[in-house]
Amino acid sequence: MTILSAAADVLRCFSSTRHDVTVTDLVTLLGMPKSNASRLLRSMRDEGFLETIGDSKRYRPSLLLNQVGQLYRFAASLIDRADAVVGAISDRIGHTGYISVRRGVDIVAVTAHPGRHALRVVTSIGDRIPAFASSTGRALLARLPDEEVRGLYPAGFTAPSETAPRDIDDLLARLARIRSEGFAESHDEAVRGVRALSVAVGDPATGDEVALCLSFPAATVEPSERLAIVRLLGQGAAEIAALTQDKRFFPLNPSIPETAP
Repeated sequence: MTILSAAADVLRCFSSTRHDVTVTDLVTLLGMPKSNASRLLRSMRDEGFLETIGDSKRYRPSLLLNQVGQLYRFAASLIDRADAVVGAISDRIGHTGYISVRRGVDIVAVTAHPGRHALRVVTSIGDRIPAFASSTGRALLARLPDEEVRGLYPAGFTAPSETAPRDIDDLLARLARIRSEGFAESHDEAVRGVRALSVAVGDPATGDEVALCLSFPAATVEPSERLAIVRLLGQGAAEIAALTQDKRFFPLNPSIPETAP
């Protein structure tokens, strides 16, 4: 048994009914020799994973673990809330919905709701696509200052299609439009034949940011349906932004044109 697996076993001993443990508890619960249990608890205390209760020999999770737990709950909450919004819109509209996160200059889908139409877009969870050439990526990049965006592309980039941004100035112009209109749109860019609409929202308490997206075959959506998707995504994201107090959220411009430029 490694020290990490032993420490994990100790942490699993805590529960809603067991808030602290002793050496004797580990001997009973884990079948661990008393000397090993004592040494392990002291090591976990010294490394900041546990703390003793006053002058007793009882150990409980430390403030560090509590902070990590809070971060996990906040992060999961943001994804869960966003996924619920996208799932409801996907069910209502019938097109595929995604929640994505940015990892450097790439975008990664973390949840998906396959559409019900015969023609539907399907992208595997975990696949990476260029942030600059996707609606999800640009929705998230728009939350950064322009200079920070420039810093992500010191050597520029190569457009994967004729409709993708051609250079950094083209990208920054599109990001400015996203900040003004409140949503991002892509057409036949990183994924050929696909159109997508996205909005982004974050949680200032954790620094987490996600993009909410609906994607569909480029030729299948009428202007009125496109407008409905934009408004549903924007309204759902705005509700999340109100809960997380996201001051970098871009609300929808009330005068959204029905057709893309």
